Amino acid sequence: MTNKAKDETVREFAVNQAQKLPMKSRAKLDDFSWQQIFSFLRKQDDIRIRDPKACRRFLNGVLWVTRTGAQWRELPRRFGKWNSVYKRYQRWSQRGIWQRLLTEVSHSADLESIIPDSTVIRAHPCAAGAKGGKTISL
Repeated sequence: MTNKAKDETVREFAVNQAQKLPMKSRAKLDDFSWQQIFSFLRKQDDIRIRDPKACRRFLNGVLWVTRTGAQWRELPRRFGKWNSVYKRYQRWSQRGIWQRLLTEVSHSADLESIIPDSTVIRAHPCAAGAKGGKTISL
């Protein structure tokens, strides 16, 4: 058996084992979290949810951006068009929906994993003291 064939066999085994494990992903909302958030969102008078699947995809996209620290333009296509997701995010921010949602989920220990904090948000390299940029001398 060649090294390439061995690698492929090991990869198949790892994928099969991973599919058997019930893992909670921090990369997307699990069903329980989604149900809790969806029930909250349905009570809000200032938003309409026509398609729950699209709303869930939007929320997963927002979580992806906040957790990776990436620019909106880098949002993977599976979450929708980056500009549409960004504009909706901005509308919800202006209406205070994110603040109300944060208040709602902060009371639930089961939903605390979706709240982005400094342990999951990556800073831009210049925020960490990376070299470069203009220096100002006084």
